Amino acid sequence: MEVFDTLVAVIPMLGILIVVHELGHFLVAKACGVRVLKFSIGFGAPIGFGKFRTRWEKNGTEYVIGWIPLGGFVRMLGEPMPGDEEFMEPVPEDARDDEFLERKPVWQKLAVVFAGPAMNLFLPVVCLIGILWNGVDRFDAVVGMVESGSPAAISGLRPGDRILSVDGASVSFFEEVIEPVSDREPGGRVLLGVDREGERFDVEVSVAAQMIRNAYGTFEEVGWIGIGNERLEARLGLPDRESAAWQAGLRSGDRVVSVGGVEVEGWEAFREAHTEAATSRRGAGDTTVVWQVARDAESANTGAVESAIDEELIETFEVVLPARSNLASIGVVPATILVAEVSADRPASNAGLRRGDLVLAVDGAAVGSFRSFVSRVQTSAGRELVLTYARDGLTQTTRLAAREEVVAGRYDIEGMEERIYQIGLAPWRTWLGGATVPQQIRNPVESIPQAFVMTWNMTGRYLEGLSRVFTGDVGADKLSGPIGIARIARKSLDRGFEEYLWMMMLISINLGILNLLPIPILDGGQALIYSIEGIKRSPLSMRSREVASSFGFAVLMLLMGRAFWNDLTPFWAKFVNWLSTGTP
Repeated sequence: MEVFDTLVAVIPMLGILIVVHELGHFLVAKACGVRVLKFSIGFGAPIGFGKFRTRWEKNGTEYVIGWIPLGGFVRMLGEPMPGDEEFMEPVPEDARDDEFLERKPVWQKLAVVFAGPAMNLFLPVVCLIGILWNGVDRFDAVVGMVESGSPAAISGLRPGDRILSVDGASVSFFEEVIEPVSDREPGGRVLLGVDREGERFDVEVSVAAQMIRNAYGTFEEVGWIGIGNERLEARLGLPDRESAAWQAGLRSGDRVVSVGGVEVEGWEAFREAHTEAATSRRGAGDTTVVWQVARDAESANTGAVESAIDEELIETFEVVLPARSNLASIGVVPATILVAEVSADRPASNAGLRRGDLVLAVDGAAVGSFRSFVSRVQTSAGRELVLTYARDGLTQTTRLAAREEVVAGRYDIEGMEERIYQIGLAPWRTWLGGATVPQQIRNPVESIPQAFVMTWNMTGRYLEGLSRVFTGDVGADKLSGPIGIARIARKSLDRGFEEYLWMMMLISINLGILNLLPIPILDGGQALIYSIEGIKRSPLSMRSREVASSFGFAVLMLLMGRAFWNDLTPFWAKFVNWLSTGTP
């Protein structure tokens, strides 16, 4: 069944990409007056048997769908095929001199060659125009969370603030805030235009440094101010059993439903309700406030490994609040990282972590968000980390080192399955989704430029990754062959058509760029040959073409061999594990 699902996913994707590429060559060749002898999708004999084959002729061109769906070709009249003379198409009797490719000016030859990769690069533009027409949800430029002690917190930014501009440039979406901040040199400052409940003002925020693991699997330092679009859930963390909240019967993992009769959802609403309750009786001393909390399957209220509760149970507690108290003074912190599951035989389990533990700090630095926690673990590169956590109201520390592993279903910019450092714990989802706004652009005057910009950005990221491969910053193990592409196609389709479409666009850009490499037998190599012929004003000898083609073929086989090795390595590892342990 898995093989069938893979074929269902990969054949349409490869078919579209091959057709688009070869159609570029075909259309431009026709436009230049070159006779096309054969248009083949796939290699080998036509699919079918006897008279029933996927083969037909029209206007002097033979159209074929071959058995081997790993590429295609357009064979043109007079196209030199070194080393393949015995398979050359016979010259039709009615062929004219001006229909031969070799008789065309150099610029037309180059146009025919470049048309294929150009169509691969243009396909994402068309897809993106359709996506923008249909509409996509993007995160609104509203601050959902401000990490404690971060530059944003020090500058006075609050959850709920809407960012209007970054250094004077208007923004509408949260990514338009984060990207320029990430590109900023640590130690610099960024000016944010802010709207807070109708009041507009500017806030200058210093930019700190944060280490991240980028899409290419390497570490880099980026600018960071400590804001996120997601909101913290009103889920309690209680690290001190001597605190007023613990004494009242509350536990880590409890999700606050209401405070003093005021319903709350996110952490900020909870904090505001608490502040209102604590200050409502200024001259009356301590105030007893009724809290309602939910203890459900995600509560893990004692930190012990217990069976999940089938139904959500809402319990009521009376909490004594000193006048003008804040949440910290009664022992309450956000349950930013509350452990839901610990994988067996992983660094976290080996270090003694358990379900219900509340992670407080990494290497002495407080955990402000799940994103920051993941970043610290992933960029540790296997070095020892000191983890501070609370269990049953007692603070403890442990040491562990993250392990690099493949993350199933996640892919990097090269389309390879991502390998990241992990410790083997899964937290409860203690955050709420950020505010989103639909972006629907049906005006072609707006959508077409936007689609080109988005494609340009995707192409730029791919070129950066490719350059890292050639410079050695990214290893050759990032190369993926047909098997890898098939697995990626299937898993992207499993996650939905939109994810499948985005992956197809990425692979289309990949094919377009790779075909432009100056390697003989690729489009870029053929363009190089035509350029040399244009400079010397005479065609290269067939012997020279044969040597170039042999060299190009050797290079391509080496690349394909390494890609196939990368594809087969996981299967080989599973086979070796089966031989040694008997476990498939």
